Amino acid sequence: MDTAFSEIPLISPRALMPLLGMPQSPLLLDVRRRSTFAAHPTWIAGACWVDPERVTEFASSRAPGEVVVYCQYGHSVSAEAANVLRAAGWRVQKLAGGIAGGEVGVDASEDIAEWACTELPKVHKRDDWGLTGLEPSRWVTRARPKIDRLACPWLVRRFIDPWAEFLYVPASQVLAVARERGAVSYDADGAQIAHLGDWCTFDALLQGTRLNTPALQLLATVVRGADTGRASLADASSGLRAISLGMSRIHSDDHSLLEAMMPVYDALYAWCFAQALGPVDAMKEGQQ
Repeated sequence: MDTAFSEIPLISPRALMPLLGMPQSPLLLDVRRRSTFAAHPTWIAGACWVDPERVTEFASSRAPGEVVVYCQYGHSVSAEAANVLRAAGWRVQKLAGGIAGGEVGVDASEDIAEWACTELPKVHKRDDWGLTGLEPSRWVTRARPKIDRLACPWLVRRFIDPWAEFLYVPASQVLAVARERGAVSYDADGAQIAHLGDWCTFDALLQGTRLNTPALQLLATVVRGADTGRASLADASSGLRAISLGMSRIHSDDHSLLEAMMPVYDALYAWCFAQALGPVDAMKEGQQ
């Protein structure tokens, strides 16, 4: 099977898992055929879809870097894309088993069993939000963000759509801009994604896309405590609130504020990931 592509290095789901959502993670490309991608409800968190017929165009459109590619089962489609990328100077790995975790009757049963031990987080498409994965997404919210309106873009960039565009506009214009620009509205009156009871918009975004990993759930609690002034929800909430409000005083431009807060959330997520692993697993992770 795939003997012509056997020299392409593989990365297992277990090895990929701790890289997801991290700023230093390789670019993750979903190269399933358009019909296959459209027919399935999910993509792996943090991945961007690229039509396999246009990988050559993609490979030459940006500076080469590190990339992981996957298709449905990890066979010829991802291998062909990997070869194109590698020929263009990219450092390429192929996800073993693809998004489906291998193909019964084709892949070895022991490999399928091993891949199944790690369930990679997946984004569930939301056609009602215009979140189909076929095109880069656009998001709009109120200007002068503080906490929730910075946490949500971080989540989108790291786990939903790395190529997303964010717009900050006056509160009265959010819904109109969303219609005009085909954007997802969030954290505003009447927005598609907003506070729900005691839950923040960050919680609603996690729930809507079913990104319910332990680390993200812990981060959601920290964000909720910081955004609603309930510091008792999580020890880190007070610190996040102080940093966020301080940063908003330093940066008058909303996009520069978002860029300044991205590494803050990266560090906070890394802490949450280690907490979710537990002390023993976190120690092993740190030694790798």
